[in-house]
Amino acid sequence: MEEPALPPAPGEREHLSLALANSAIAMAGGHTVDLLGTPARANHWLTERGLAPVDAGMMEMCAAQVRSLREQIRSLFASRAAGLPGLPAAVTAINDAMTRVPTAPLLRWDDKTGPYRTAPHPTTEIVDHALATVAADAADLLTGPAAERLTACGSTPCNRYLLRHGRRHWCSTRCGDRARAARAYARRTQSGT
Repeated sequence: MEEPALPPAPGEREHLSLALANSAIAMAGGHTVDLLGTPARANHWLTERGLAPVDAGMMEMCAAQVRSLREQIRSLFASRAAGLPGLPAAVTAINDAMTRVPTAPLLRWDDKTGPYRTAPHPTTEIVDHALATVAADAADLLTGPAAERLTACGSTPCNRYLLRHGRRHWCSTRCGDRARAARAYARRTQSGT
């Protein structure tokens, strides 16, 4: 399935976590377009946002970590938008991502050669840094003044989140048009019965 040509939802340009949460897009007919569905697509998504070089060499394990963080962030955004408590596992995942990045080469100990210092694999280091950056943004969004404006798109079947401006609660003109058309159709069918 080809990638939908949707503009960024309100707030995505300011919040990487919102863009990540919206990287699996529900389409009409029950289809979902996953912008992180393959390692190459995940690498491309991170590269577009300045979080990874083009040639990072992303493997499935790393792409799966990015998709997993996306689901944890979506869970917390859904809880916040609905005024419900966040799942402890999602909070833990955000905190783990923020604290995973070492600030210096770590001390290791080999039984034969003794102590040495090493940095993680370069691709793992890139992904860990990207995850920490996005997780910190999610934490900032959830605890900052914009959190009151965080909402789910009000158009079915859309699954994107946005920062509401005024009364608007659609992620795009397309979704707003779809919601208005559905309301008009419902009015016509109710008055016809």
